[in-house]
Amino acid sequence: MSIGVLFSAHLEETVAMILFGIGFSLLLLNRNLIKKIMGLNIMDTAVYLFLTAKGYIYGRMVPILTDGITDPNAYTNPIPDGLVLTGIVVSVSVSALLLSLTIRLYDRYHTLDLDKIIMEWRKEEDA
Repeated sequence: MSIGVLFSAHLEETVAMILFGIGFSLLLLNRNLIKKIMGLNIMDTAVYLFLTAKGYIYGRMVPILTDGITDPNAYTNPIPDGLVLTGIVVSVSVSALLLSLTIRLYDRYHTLDLDKIIMEWRKEEDA
């Protein structure tokens, strides 16, 4: 099986893994707190894309009873969609909390560089 066929057969999963890698590298390699939060959000999005891609079954309908079709094999599983929606709500809340804490840190230390914040914090702790 060639790589092109494998890539086209699993496009959503491949994009999710690439997004996760981008988010993870942003989270690890940047000192700026805003960029770290952006990396975390990109990682969240990658996980939601992966769950949505794995939960969808081609040829099936959304689990809303229409036209009298009651066969469960005609519908997709609603649980992955519910998990994704719950995860989105949680990640928005976590992002808001992280951004508010970042604002507080900036007000106190006048920088968003994590290394400088840690150095200033250690100076305060030693004094």
